[in-house]
Amino acid sequence: MKQVIQICGYKNSGKTTLIAGLVTIFKGMGLQTAVIKHDVHGFEGDVEATDTYKLRKAGATATAITSPWRTAVVEERETPLAELVEQFHSYDLILVEGFKQADYPKLVMLHQPEDVELITQLSGIVALICRRDAGIEALRESESSLGSDPLLPEGVEVASFSADELEQIADFILKHVKAQ
Repeated sequence: MKQVIQICGYKNSGKTTLIAGLVTIFKGMGLQTAVIKHDVHGFEGDVEATDTYKLRKAGATATAITSPWRTAVVEERETPLAELVEQFHSYDLILVEGFKQADYPKLVMLHQPEDVELITQLSGIVALICRRDAGIEALRESESSLGSDPLLPEGVEVASFSADELEQIADFILKHVKAQ
């Protein structure tokens, strides 16, 4: 079963908020969900003054810490998405935030009308998720009389949700994953 779904969108489009809501729903269903997040700006995951931070700052190329409840690994390199997906293969579902050019089914977050151009840059789109404050819903309603979705390239059909329809989005993801 292909268990990977990407959530793509521009910065501040609501990707992390959506994923957090979905993870809560999936956990309530008894599913183990892994999340892989892409950060093109860099991040600092270790807290200053911890042992792992000190070891990394001393020059360790990789550090790991584990306890009976948690494991964390920090490597001083970018890890390819495929490698991360393989590491998480035992989970019921893997949600990927970002990695726009990867080849997995995508849910695309649209925050404002200008975000629509992102659709033309991506492949594998299976659903659009529009924030109610984006003005996109009004555009869609005003042009829906044309017979096709005005936000998509000619001939492309995908599911469409409002960002607050978490239960429906979760159901859609599970049905899509099972169909693969």
